[in-house]
Amino acid sequence: MKLTILGCYAATPRTFTNPTSQILEIKNRLFLIDCGEGTQVQLRKNKIRFSKINHIFISHLHGDHFFGLVGLVSTFTLLNRTTDLHIYGPKGIKEIIKLQLRLSNSWTNYGLFFHELESLESEIVYEDNKVRVQTIPLKHRVYTNGFLFQEKIGERKLNLDAVQNYEIDSCYYQKIKNGKDITLEDGRVIENDKLTFDPIPTKSYAFCSDTVYHEAIIPIIANSTVLYHESTFLQSEENLAKKTLHCTAKEAATIALKADVGQLILGHYSTRYEKIELFKDEAETVFSEVLLADDGKSFEF
Repeated sequence: MKLTILGCYAATPRTFTNPTSQILEIKNRLFLIDCGEGTQVQLRKNKIRFSKINHIFISHLHGDHFFGLVGLVSTFTLLNRTTDLHIYGPKGIKEIIKLQLRLSNSWTNYGLFFHELESLESEIVYEDNKVRVQTIPLKHRVYTNGFLFQEKIGERKLNLDAVQNYEIDSCYYQKIKNGKDITLEDGRVIENDKLTFDPIPTKSYAFCSDTVYHEAIIPIIANSTVLYHESTFLQSEENLAKKTLHCTAKEAATIALKADVGQLILGHYSTRYEKIELFKDEAETVFSEVLLADDGKSFEF
């Protein structure tokens, strides 16, 4: 599982910082999460192939999280894209993007599908045989979702020594990897756990931006491998965080601690602060496994 931060700062883009956007690679799937201004420039800087992006997840309709979307959609057309593109986001995103395409006479030459979200409860919005994505309802000034990306449990691993010891024909190997017991010719039933090892442990990634401190998300993100949580302010600006429905680094760390996640990545920093290391210092007073997002930074888990 690899995470590439394209942008992780709040509000407006600057010459040296970018608003929210990131790429998650999980089980050989590439997902774009949020699409602030400058996203396609950041994709090029980080050498990420545009053609591998087939699913885009937009958390909410504040500009620093989606103003780069129509530009990326249009660029896909200029690149002669033919593969379908699926966009998941709040109700209204289809109207916004289609209006811009219509007025600029810039219709796509590929299938463009919108999956509009409006449920206040967590729901599965994408699923295939290897990955499942569900929403994390957040509490912000407009309708907002985070997203939980989860690997599905893979096949069990064949214990070749055990299989050969029982002289089991190779035509049954896939059945065994699927978790089935095997009946031998003499009628003995060999339980699957005697023929296999447990599959590789699954990983999960929870993306939470933007939100006020919101403990209702804890059951959804519990035990996630990695949690990205907004930390717009430091605790010294706690009142401003509450007023704007954002979080402090300490509050993000408290959520990570209560959800028992493996690692916490902080991001969505207000540009009022000169050093983002201050966010890590504050969060580590509550939770030890803290990483800092920064534009162009990658993490592998």
